[in-house]
Amino acid sequence: MSIRISGAISVKTLAGLATRPTPSKVRAAVFNIWQWKIKRSHWLDLCAGSGAMSAEALVKGASFVTAIEMSRVACKLIEQNLEKICKSDQGFKIYCDDVVKSLLKLSPHSFDLVYFDPPYQSQLYIPVLAAIAPLMALQAIIAVEHDRNRRLDQIPTTLQLIDQRTYGQTSVSFFTLAN
Repeated sequence: MSIRISGAISVKTLAGLATRPTPSKVRAAVFNIWQWKIKRSHWLDLCAGSGAMSAEALVKGASFVTAIEMSRVACKLIEQNLEKICKSDQGFKIYCDDVVKSLLKLSPHSFDLVYFDPPYQSQLYIPVLAAIAPLMALQAIIAVEHDRNRRLDQIPTTLQLIDQRTYGQTSVSFFTLAN
């Protein structure tokens, strides 16, 4: 199976819902919101699934993409997808491991844009949001995809909610570092 990203470029996805791809409407909305921030950015894709968000970030001009995904099969697919898209002046790194453990290994990186799309029923939201602040550049933004009925309570004081958008059953909450 495959999904189309920018223009005529497509990426492979895994069959089934084990790595649910970000809906195209949500993907398009996030890239429209961030369109002026992507060029030369350092992108972090958490719970990367097929790597479609990372692939789109590379197509839109991100200079480096880091993807974290727990599924070994998905990691191989992400690598194939990103190798196909990555230009000579771009790069990527894939961590095939638990997302929280991987975040602790990343320090002291500085990411400009972070996309976090865990399984909606997971308990990853708060641990990941608690671990992410030290990895964010000063003007960084993190987008968190979640079910529209899920409240993101107990957000760490290191982050502040700046926007929230809803697209059908999916919401995306945007955070920056707190002042």
